[in-house]
Amino acid sequence: MRILLSIFFLVIVDNPVQSQQENKNIDAGNNYYRNQEYDKAGAEYQKALQDNPANKVAKFNLANAWIRQSKLGDADKLLSELNVKENNNEIRSKSTYNQGVMLSQQKKLEESIELYKETLRLNPDDKEARENLQKALLELKKKNPPKKQEDKKKKDQQQQQKQQPKPKISQKEAQEQLKLLEQKEKDIQQRLQKNNSQAGGSQPKDW
Repeated sequence: MRILLSIFFLVIVDNPVQSQQENKNIDAGNNYYRNQEYDKAGAEYQKALQDNPANKVAKFNLANAWIRQSKLGDADKLLSELNVKENNNEIRSKSTYNQGVMLSQQKKLEESIELYKETLRLNPDDKEARENLQKALLELKKKNPPKKQEDKKKKDQQQQQKQQPKPKISQKEAQEQLKLLEQKEKDIQQRLQKNNSQAGGSQPKDW
């Protein structure tokens, strides 16, 4: 499944004194990022954060650089902070989106699906989130196909249970049935004896 990854190249000026240096570091980090030199990009973003720990652009881009370096735990921590602390829906949506990307890469499809949905709630026009959501859903469906064989097995078991003989009768019922059988047998024997006696009494005719 091909995963798309967003990156911020925005510059937010928070402090007129520090903004110029922060912007230089962020721009340098972005250039390194474009050249796939993610360790150097991360170092530049960290410099910007040293000047201004609240710089959300540097924080977001640093998380992206760490994702590229497979430092997923550190990246997830930064993105979670942005998602919780920021009121800006654009930043929050991109943060949840990238968290979804990380989970997709780890094959945690159900969790990634929830984050893509959250991204779309924050930004319904996010095409990449919608595309990745569809891919994750398809991947999950392939991973967990409908279990027709198991369903059939359950139905067969249910039918077998219906066809199974009734539970054994109680001892009292068994004794009563036994008495009835004995009585029937006595009746049959009495009839046979009666027939035999009648047959013995009739003598053959002399001719």
